[in-house]
Amino acid sequence: MKKTLTFRILLVLLISLMAFPIFAKPSAESYSDVKTAENVKIVLLLPGEINDQGWNASNYAGVIACNKTLGTSMEYVESVQPADFESTFREYAIRGYDIVMAAGSQFDEAASRVAKSFPKTMFMVVNGSSHDQDNLCPLFPKEYEASYLAAVIAGYLTKNGQFGLIGGDPNQAMQDLMAVYGKTAVSIAKSRGIMNASYKLQYSNSWSDIALGKQMSETMIDNGADVMFVYANELGLGVINGAIGKKAKVVGYSSDQTVVDPNTVVASIDFDYATMYVWAIKSWLNGDIKGHQIIEVGVPEGIYFPVYTKNCPADAVEACNKAVEDIKNSRVNLKALF
Repeated sequence: MKKTLTFRILLVLLISLMAFPIFAKPSAESYSDVKTAENVKIVLLLPGEINDQGWNASNYAGVIACNKTLGTSMEYVESVQPADFESTFREYAIRGYDIVMAAGSQFDEAASRVAKSFPKTMFMVVNGSSHDQDNLCPLFPKEYEASYLAAVIAGYLTKNGQFGLIGGDPNQAMQDLMAVYGKTAVSIAKSRGIMNASYKLQYSNSWSDIALGKQMSETMIDNGADVMFVYANELGLGVINGAIGKKAKVVGYSSDQTVVDPNTVVASIDFDYATMYVWAIKSWLNGDIKGHQIIEVGVPEGIYFPVYTKNCPADAVEACNKAVEDIKNSRVNLKALF
């Protein structure tokens, strides 16, 4: 009788616990690994220094904007060398970072190799193209739209129709933006009656050698170029210095380089990567960005915009402003110039 009563009491208690659990299982949202702006771990790898007045400075602005606007604690690493790309990606993935970003297509192959071993880490390469994995999501700014705006200014700025172009590395994105710039600048110069207009393009195969940039710039100017255009991080400062000494003009690119010397850099195409970074991180936190896709941004998204000095000709300003509207309204097919 006692055994039966005891069994019945235990049975009632068991049923009660099943119906009203004392220790409720936490929901997915109660776990500490749910990512918010405050606890997400993000790092940005940069190929150069943040004070280069160019590519690295533009991307570093994204770190500042995310931390200020979203409340993240995003970190960055300057001057990561090619030999260290893969090991640096791997280091932060091992340390449990949620997003490892890198600024430049030169990081693309290393990111793709490392991503296979760390499926819980999202790898985002700005200007990258590899997106064949669930944790690869490159951000692709359409830099050729920015070079088109720069070319419109250059086409009205030149006196003799001779354009000097210097790129850091002949990757595909660089080749595309240089083709758009060169062909557009020459076309505008010819429309102004400078029928012998032409451009010369050289690659430095360096992103940081300021002395080399100055030398290349001076040589191009000595050979007739009166307007210079460069996209090569710190090396670009050398190109501008060469133009200052030779009294040539420069259309700045990738940041507001008019601050270097507004008499030489009379206009610049600024990159608002701060807006791009904030949008990308916020979208990832909201679950809107995943792997297996390339995210493209450009002039319509407000990423690129011209900056003019008082030394920029009025017709160049007017033409560039019109070019901005043409891109926004899909009135130009820039890919036809690749």
